Amino acid sequence: MVKIETPYYLIDESKLLKNLKKIDYVKNQSGTKSVLALKCFSTWSVFDLMNKYMDGTTSSSLYEAKLGHEYFGKETHTFSVAYSKDDIKQLKNISDKVIFNSVSQLKMFYNEVRHLKVGLRINPGFSYSHFDLADPARKYSRLGSNSDKEIMSVLDKISGIMFHYNCENDNFKNFSDMLDRLALKYELILKKVEWISLGGGIYFTKEEYPIDKFCRKLKSFSEKYNLQIYLEPGEASITNSCELVTTVLDIVKNEKDIAIVDSSIEPHMLDLLIYRIQAKISAKAGKNEYIIAGRSCLAGDIFGTYKLASKLKIGSTVRFADAAGYTMVKKNWFNGLKMPSIVVKRLNGKVEIVRKFLYNDYIKSLS
Repeated sequence: MVKIETPYYLIDESKLLKNLKKIDYVKNQSGTKSVLALKCFSTWSVFDLMNKYMDGTTSSSLYEAKLGHEYFGKETHTFSVAYSKDDIKQLKNISDKVIFNSVSQLKMFYNEVRHLKVGLRINPGFSYSHFDLADPARKYSRLGSNSDKEIMSVLDKISGIMFHYNCENDNFKNFSDMLDRLALKYELILKKVEWISLGGGIYFTKEEYPIDKFCRKLKSFSEKYNLQIYLEPGEASITNSCELVTTVLDIVKNEKDIAIVDSSIEPHMLDLLIYRIQAKISAKAGKNEYIIAGRSCLAGDIFGTYKLASKLKIGSTVRFADAAGYTMVKKNWFNGLKMPSIVVKRLNGKVEIVRKFLYNDYIKSLS
C-alpha cells in the first residue's frame, strides 16, 4: 500500500461491501428499507457505493439532511429533537419524510410540511442500551412522545411513526420480544399508519446474527399491519470497515510500558472517552503488554491496555479497528492536533487520500 502520513482513517470498501450485502439481503427477504443514519457516519466519499444497496439517509439536523439529499440521493428522512422555523423553511424542499419529536412541534409546523410524509417519534418507555447516556427511554427522556392521548390527537396528520429504542442491540430474542411489546401497546396506531421506522442500533450485520429469523420477524410484522418498515443502520452499515492508523512517537515507563501514538481519543475517537471504553486493536495478541496512549495533554488520553505478540518501538504502526462509527463525524481540533486524513481503499484495490486536513483548516475553524 502507498505510504501515507499518519494518523489517518482507512475505510476499506471491500469490508464495507460485506455489511451492505447483508443490508440488501434483509431488504430482499423481508421487504424492509434501510436508510443510513448520518449521525454515525457521513463520509460521503463512499456514498456512491452505499447508495447502491441502501434506500436513502436519515438525519438529525438541517446540515445532515442537506448532505444526504445532495450527496446520497434517494429518500431523505429528516428528524430533529427540535426544529427552528428556518430549519423547516429549508427542509420542506429537500425532505421526503419529516419526523417530529413532539406533538407540539408537529402542530406548530404541520401546515408547512403537510405535502410531505409526516411522522411522529414515539417513546415506548422501554429500550435496550448498555449506557444510560445513550438510553432513549431513560428517566425524564425528551426523546419522543409518550402520551397516548397526544398521539391519538394528531393521528389524522401523520402517515408514519418512528421508534428509536435500541443501542448496539445484537440480541435477536430481545429485539423480537420488544417488537411484540410494541405491537401489543400500539396496535391501534399501527393499523392507522402507512410506515414505521424501527430506528437504528440493531446489530444485524454482526457475524453469527440470526439474519433469517430477523427477516422473517420483520416480514411477519409488516404483513400483519400492512406497513412499510424502515431500518436506520448506522454502526451496522459500517462496522469493521475502517481503521485508525497511527505511529508510535515515544515509549515511556511508569511501572508499565506506555506507547504514545500520533493521535488522541478526544479529537479522533471521542466515544472512547464518553463511554469509557477501550479501542479495539488490529494486532495479534501475545505477552508484550503496553498501555497505548494519545499525545494530548489530557491525563486520561488512553486508547487501552493491550498484550501484543510483537514489541512496539518508536516508528511502529498501531492500527485501531472498527473506527468508522461516531469518529469522523465527531473529530475536533482539541489541543490543535492534526486531524487524521480520510483514506479509502476502493473495491479495485486503489488507495485514495480523499481528504487531508492542514493548518489552514484549523485556522478557518476558529475566529
